[in-house]
Amino acid sequence: MSEPHRVMSREMSTADNWQGSAGPALAGLAGVAGAAWIYLATGAGLGSAMRGTDMAGGGMMPMAPAWTPGYAVVMLSMWIVMMTAMMLPTSTFAVLRVAGRAGIERAAGFAAGYLAIWAGFGAAAASLQWALDSAHLLSGAMALQNAALAGLVTAAVGVYQLTPLKRACLERCRALDGCLARVEARRPWGSVGSGLHYGVSCLGCCAALMGLLFVGGLMSIPWVAAIAVWVLAEKTLPWGGRVARLGGAGLIAAGAVAFAIALAHA
Repeated sequence: MSEPHRVMSREMSTADNWQGSAGPALAGLAGVAGAAWIYLATGAGLGSAMRGTDMAGGGMMPMAPAWTPGYAVVMLSMWIVMMTAMMLPTSTFAVLRVAGRAGIERAAGFAAGYLAIWAGFGAAAASLQWALDSAHLLSGAMALQNAALAGLVTAAVGVYQLTPLKRACLERCRALDGCLARVEARRPWGSVGSGLHYGVSCLGCCAALMGLLFVGGLMSIPWVAAIAVWVLAEKTLPWGGRVARLGGAGLIAAGAVAFAIALAHA
């Protein structure tokens, strides 16, 4: 077979593979992400644990219970599911391209590796939440109670948005050709390693933004969704890099104003 015929045959095979794998891959992504959002919207397994009384106002406001082993498992699960809900949709283009080029099995392995990185981050974030809670820095809505500290966190996230490290990680996270080439070159289970590699790049790009969850509160679904949309815009829009830089500048300004107001009222 001549070289032009081999190229045409390879391209036709890739197109057929795309048509057969894209639909199931997209359905799988939508199903997992949708279930994760439903879990968060229905209370993330907390049930009636988040309850208490605001003695000053006489009304009811949520209060976090003590960190028993059972409660720690619930919070760890909440973080892992929340990272899945927020970050899996942002990997849609990557997973679909893996499915189209290498098949649905490798796409599933790639997604599993990617989510493993964010599950690890969720465990670290749950540990940070425990430390903040133990220091009595979090409200019942799981937000920083100290306005000055919240302002500093906001400004710090904004500063990171403007760093070369953020820019480099975002560029790697947006550029898929390298990780896709590794998927095609490896054995089926090797796609998990490619997903891990891609997840690390996206972790460097987006982990700092997760610090904003402690500013708006982990229990605020609109706030969680807003951060998820921001991350999606950075990773997928043609002007995603500009979104990161402009957002960073806005966060610095907002954090500085919040910090100044907090000091003025101290």
